Amino acid sequence: MTAVLGALLAPLTGAATLAAPVNPKPSPSVTFNGEVHATTYWGDTIYVGGDFTAATVGGSTVSRSRVAAVNARTGALLPWNPKVDGMVRAIATDSDGVYLAGDFQSVNGSSRDSLAKVNHSGVLQSTFKHSISSGRPYDVSVGGGRLYLGGSFAVVDGHTRRGVAAFDLNTGALDLNWNPKLNDVVRAVLYTPGRVYLGGKFSSVNGLRGTAKMAALDPATGAVDLGFWSHISAMVHDITVSGSSVYAGIDGTGGRASAMDTAGNVRWTVTTDGDVQAIAVLDDVVYLGGHYDNVCRSAATGPKGVCIDGSIRRVKLAAVSAGSGNLLDWTANGNGSVGVIALRASEQLGQVVAGGAYTAVNGSTQRRFALFNLVSPQGLGISW
Repeated sequence: MTAVLGALLAPLTGAATLAAPVNPKPSPSVTFNGEVHATTYWGDTIYVGGDFTAATVGGSTVSRSRVAAVNARTGALLPWNPKVDGMVRAIATDSDGVYLAGDFQSVNGSSRDSLAKVNHSGVLQSTFKHSISSGRPYDVSVGGGRLYLGGSFAVVDGHTRRGVAAFDLNTGALDLNWNPKLNDVVRAVLYTPGRVYLGGKFSSVNGLRGTAKMAALDPATGAVDLGFWSHISAMVHDITVSGSSVYAGIDGTGGRASAMDTAGNVRWTVTTDGDVQAIAVLDDVVYLGGHYDNVCRSAATGPKGVCIDGSIRRVKLAAVSAGSGNLLDWTANGNGSVGVIALRASEQLGQVVAGGAYTAVNGSTQRRFALFNLVSPQGLGISW
């Protein structure tokens, strides 16, 4: 019990000295007129999805319909410009293209039910067309020759799929043999070599114990990996993996971020007064995004997530040491209610990108998209 309490209280004992967070002041970049729900890196490009209809570039407005691409080195808007008729909630990418999932019914004027593939030139791919019903997608991940989809849906292409499905990227078809049984919503899906991690609201996968809220599956068969046992008790919003650690952004009474080993044993937990909706790791620093206003001094929370034993002000964004969970001095306070929805990090560029519903960071205007550690500032514009 002493070890557990120590882990819970560790985030507030002081800043770690080994981790070096990114610059908390966002670099000049494109911004958006609506919420950003998803970001992903592909080399020097950041693909962005959300509920926006325009980007702002150096004071000028440029049409972008729910998706856009940004030059990660300069912060400039790229010409990639598919037309999507509804919210994009998730994006994944590989060398063949960009995979979109969300609440849309058409892309580039062609029918696409909640899931689509667009190439890196912006052309819709005809071989990837599916039907998603009785719910919606929330997340996608690509790897090992498959696309993995998580959400609240119940049927895919006429086949029963309870919250999760896989597609063969060689043929574009639904994988008929990959069919885990979940009893509630999947909010996060992450492919890693040898495992697919799921996070969400579900209380079991395939009816097995130790799979509530978070589970690991075999990427090829969909069988539960019994080497991972969930110790999470509230809905998981986001998952990332770095080295031998698995990190989860969690809700609950207030919110949580937890670091686990690959067996699911919790190494540390940070408590906030609102959900941790996004999580990313860069250079031994874990970045937390959400709709919280404070990091709690203990795990004790009251009504509406209030920190019972006091708190340290961190609004929508915070950074902690990956090894210990110690709260760092890094302060990039956002605003609004919903806050930060998406976080991604690029080890190659030493950069973090945050998307969400906020309109300012540290009191300066920054609408819904922020780049921390711009690599090659060259004046904002459109990169043609």
